[in-house]
Amino acid sequence: MEAKLHSKRPKHLNLFKIKQPLPAVVSILHRISGALLFFPGIPLLLCGLQQLLQSPDSFDGILKGLREPLIKLGLLLPLWFFLHHLCAGIRHLLLDLQIGLALTQARASSRWVLIIGFILTVASGVLLW
Repeated sequence: MEAKLHSKRPKHLNLFKIKQPLPAVVSILHRISGALLFFPGIPLLLCGLQQLLQSPDSFDGILKGLREPLIKLGLLLPLWFFLHHLCAGIRHLLLDLQIGLALTQARASSRWVLIIGFILTVASGVLLW
């Protein structure tokens, strides 16, 4: 009987072919966005802050760079990382408080995290332009 069970188990899993449920996707994106905010996010932020505080010329250089359309467009991705991480973190805190644990509620809150993160990113992008 035990040999029969072992023969049906997959020998290797291709995680890209397995369809994950939406709460799992949101959780994975939460972890990825947090890792990307930590590195290279924090070092880049500190480097930019150092450039801003170094001299008036470097401050003007940073401001001139931030006015470029490609730079503004490139800042939308880290902005989405931050906003998604924030929304997913609030969702995880609610789950830790035993709020929204039912399957339908978990799926709905996952959907809302993606929607609100996207809307906040678009709204912030409109304000940047």
